Amino acid sequence: MNVIKTRRPGWRSALAILFSLGCSLPAQAQTALPPAWAQSDWGLRDAETAAPALPPVLPLRERAALIDQIIEDRLDQLIPQIMREQGVAMWVLMAREYFEEPVVASMLDARSMAARRRTILVFFDPGDGQPVERLTVSRYGLAGLFEAAWDPDVQPDQWAAVADIIAERDPASIAINFSDLTAFGDGMTLSQYRAMSAALPELYQDRLVSGETLAVRWLETRVPTEVALYPAIVRTAHALIARAFSREVITPGQTTADDVVWWYRDELARLGLEPWFHPSVSIQRQGRDGMLSGDETIQPGDLLWTDFGITYLRLNTDTQHLAYVLRPGETQAPQGLVRGLQNTNRVQDILLSHYEAGLSGNDILERTRADALAEGLDPSIYTHPIGLHGHGAGPALGFWDNQAPTDRGAGSVNANTAWSIELTSFSEVAEWGGQRVDFRSEENAFFDGETIRFIDGRQTELTLIPSD
Repeated sequence: MNVIKTRRPGWRSALAILFSLGCSLPAQAQTALPPAWAQSDWGLRDAETAAPALPPVLPLRERAALIDQIIEDRLDQLIPQIMREQGVAMWVLMAREYFEEPVVASMLDARSMAARRRTILVFFDPGDGQPVERLTVSRYGLAGLFEAAWDPDVQPDQWAAVADIIAERDPASIAINFSDLTAFGDGMTLSQYRAMSAALPELYQDRLVSGETLAVRWLETRVPTEVALYPAIVRTAHALIARAFSREVITPGQTTADDVVWWYRDELARLGLEPWFHPSVSIQRQGRDGMLSGDETIQPGDLLWTDFGITYLRLNTDTQHLAYVLRPGETQAPQGLVRGLQNTNRVQDILLSHYEAGLSGNDILERTRADALAEGLDPSIYTHPIGLHGHGAGPALGFWDNQAPTDRGAGSVNANTAWSIELTSFSEVAEWGGQRVDFRSEENAFFDGETIRFIDGRQTELTLIPSD
């Protein structure tokens, strides 16, 4: 089993070590695994399993219990860490029903489909190692995850209740979510800011600071419970892609690209799962430029590409795989196509070798491109964080239409984060008359601060679809 290590030694999470050694999970992760998933070979690995079976799909009650457990673990483990890391004494979050800001939405329990009326959450660190208070200034509770701190019969004005809580605790700093850089930290609306400011004495208005970094750190960081569950979620996506790229779904000469797209959507609906974006299926064909899609019929000799992602237990997957439709009499893909995927795997290896906690996304992009170009590869890198959002909080590592440094790539890569290793390399395929072919790949990975590993492996061989 291949392990790609970064250049600087450092702390490794106990969970990643146990996975790498094939050992059992730590107690807090074991309790998170549902019985249907407890005995499995899913984990952090380099190569994917060919044609994997679909993991048992969990019933909604079981999913709700897991979601609430994840939220509780995240609140217990992450909130003290990130507030003290950023030197923030109080963090105030607010959202209105059906207009949830990203952080509040991620803290709602499994039975809360939306914020109720106006939901206000307050975190306060009293210092000296004391526990961080978690308060809700709202009419409705949140599964016991926050202490109720407002009695409307005593204080009808919700904003005055917030001001009283602040005055009683006298925090040195009060973070609220506003940001020019990231939508993940820009959840406070102008009306909410005006209402809060009007209720606060001027003394505390002067202590307001941006909570954008807190928001990013909260959203980007994965806890052991999530890491324990993620392999089964990614395996679910891999299994559905394997079925989509098979004769179960594709009959060469009859099935169109859109037929496969809508098979995904129908199958997800049947299973009670959700896509986080509309799937894509496209075709590259000898003698034809670019990607063919829509009503284009899949033919023998085609190279197929798919981009597919699901949301499950509030975690997201994002995967791109390739398949080759065998011509009559063929038993394997042309060597030029095989080498093209190998080149893309090599770009992945180079990228992962440059992951280092503290480096910016721009740094890793620049170093990866330099090494890949020096090896004669033709890469395009557009890797992004993944987790509670498909395009998650944290620094970007390039964009498909911009391989130069950007403001969105300036942030640091941090430990205990998940990544969608999304990129491509272009190769000339001799069997197709030297045609330039796009070998796109996307696989999900976990970075523990020292080692980055694929969550359920990566595609290293083209999927083969028989035509007869």
